[in-house]
Amino acid sequence: MLSLTIIIIIFTAVISFMAFSNQKLVNDLIFYVKPVREKNEWFRFVSCGFIHADIGHLAFNMISLYMFGELVEDQFAIFFGSLSKLIYVVFYITALIVCLIPTYIKNRNNDYYRSLGASGAVSAIVFAGIFLYPTAKIGIFIIPPIIPGFIFAPIYLMISALLAKKGGDNINHSAHIWGAIYGVVFLIVSTTSLSNVDVITSFTEQVKGWFLN
Repeated sequence: MLSLTIIIIIFTAVISFMAFSNQKLVNDLIFYVKPVREKNEWFRFVSCGFIHADIGHLAFNMISLYMFGELVEDQFAIFFGSLSKLIYVVFYITALIVCLIPTYIKNRNNDYYRSLGASGAVSAIVFAGIFLYPTAKIGIFIIPPIIPGFIFAPIYLMISALLAKKGGDNINHSAHIWGAIYGVVFLIVSTTSLSNVDVITSFTEQVKGWFLN
C-alpha cells in the first residue's frame, strides 16, 4: 500500500506535468491575489501547491518531501494511531494555506502577484522531521549530509529571511519561513493535545546528548 507521502508526490507530479504545457491550468490553479481578493477564490491557497514552475522546481520539492515525509508519516502512526493519516493530510493541506497567509497580507493590493509550488508545505514537513530527529545529518545541493538538523534549521531560516528581504529572485522565501515555523508548531500542538508524546523534551534531550558525545 502506498504511503500518503508517495500519493501526494504522484498527484503533485501528474498535475505539475499537465500544467507545464497548459497555461490555462496554471492560471486556474496558481496563487493569484486578484481573484482571491475579488472573487473569493480561496482554493488557490491549496491548488497552487500542486503546480510548479519547471521540472527542477518540482524535483527539488518532491525529493525533499520524499526524504522527510515518510519519516514524519511513520512517526504520526506511532503518535496518533488510527487518526494518523487524517492528521498527516490535515497537516499538509493546512501548511499550504498557512505559509501563504503572510504573503497574501503583504501583497493583497498587488494585482500582479503570483506564487506556485509546494515549497511552504514541504518546509513544514522537513522542519517537523528535523524537530523529531534534530541530530540527524542534513545536506543540501552540493553539501553532503554533515550538518545536524538543529544547526541546519536556523541557518536555513536566516538565509531565507535575508533572501526574502533582498527579493528579486521570484522565489517566495516567506512561504518557506512560515511553512517551517508552522511545521514545528503543528507538531508540538498536535502531539500535546492528541497524544502522550512530549516532542519538546525529546528534542532537547537529543540535542543535549549530541553536545555531550
